Amino acid sequence: MENGMDHVLITGASRGIGRALAESYARDRIPVIGTCRGPMEATGGIDWQQADVTDSASMNALAERLGDRRIGFLICNAGVYPDKGLPPEALTPELWAQCFAVNVAGVFLTVQTLRPLLDSGARVAIIGSAMGSSTRAWGGSYVYRASKAAVLNLGRNLATDLRDEGIAVGIYHPGWVRTDMGGALADIGTDRAVAGLRARFAALDVGHSGCFENYDGTQIDY
Repeated sequence: MENGMDHVLITGASRGIGRALAESYARDRIPVIGTCRGPMEATGGIDWQQADVTDSASMNALAERLGDRRIGFLICNAGVYPDKGLPPEALTPELWAQCFAVNVAGVFLTVQTLRPLLDSGARVAIIGSAMGSSTRAWGGSYVYRASKAAVLNLGRNLATDLRDEGIAVGIYHPGWVRTDMGGALADIGTDRAVAGLRARFAALDVGHSGCFENYDGTQIDY
């Protein structure tokens, strides 16, 4: 298995980059657990588990179902972009709350709940976005940008707190990818994004913990 990892667990794996990552690991015969909010049909090599990253009861139930399985690599991928294309006047408090519940609190709840299944040497990858970089404040998408800036800060603080336990945390921009979220005009396909991300993930260790990297390995300014 890649870098000796045990199970790979990917949140929000039913579509997009999460689905492509799950299928890529499964093709390499690495045990994959993919979470989704609704039921999924059986897929070769992927253990589908129903879970909602915004619901502590749902996440606790997931941890109970996993039992004593160990997670060598946790990929916090679940995310939403609810203000895509919306004007500022359409950004309601409810929309802000929904986005932060998934993109920020959902990451924390995932790590918090599944932490007992992570041994020393485990890794955590957070799928962030260059849109969360304060040096790339190009306007618009206020809710999504703010949530990705917040999860970048969260990821770097998790990296600090988990370092002494031997757990590495990295934050990654997958590129502008042709998915339902990225749209048909995006720069790259999922194959290229996944290949790049997996190379970045394989290089993640405690000495590199807290990194904020593009899928191609370039560093992103905070």
